[in-house]
Amino acid sequence: MVPRTGNNAGMAETQCRPVPRWMPAVFVLIAVALVPWTVWLFLDLPDRELADNWSLAWSGFDIGLAVCLAGTGILLARRSNFSSLFAAMSGALLLTDAWFDVLTSRGGNFVLAVAMAVCLELPLAAICLWVAANIERVLTDVRPLSERAGLRRD
Repeated sequence: MVPRTGNNAGMAETQCRPVPRWMPAVFVLIAVALVPWTVWLFLDLPDRELADNWSLAWSGFDIGLAVCLAGTGILLARRSNFSSLFAAMSGALLLTDAWFDVLTSRGGNFVLAVAMAVCLELPLAAICLWVAANIERVLTDVRPLSERAGLRRD
């Protein structure tokens, strides 16, 4: 690819970037923020609800979610081809988390579960799915150009 100079140089890089520069750091920060939340869940939730190891199941799920979000952020920062996969997995886990949080909560926790779903989990899931789709769109646009330039990786 020929390097661009002048006023169009910054614009060309922006158009080729599938996500904003700040987004990888946000994913990693959210993953880190899930750690104390997961500890609180493990300590606060009853050990037995309708299933044994209830608190372990919920905190384990959130650990998996944190790993996916951190993986998304790290892979986005590294511009890895696997970042769209991790973004899609993170989006799916966030949708699942919102669904089960709302459906299994009761009393005052129901209001908290709905608030977290509406204000955090569902918007973040939408962003994750947008990231996954946008990366695929960019890769689809760039693939013919890279093949013509002899940069094809099989």
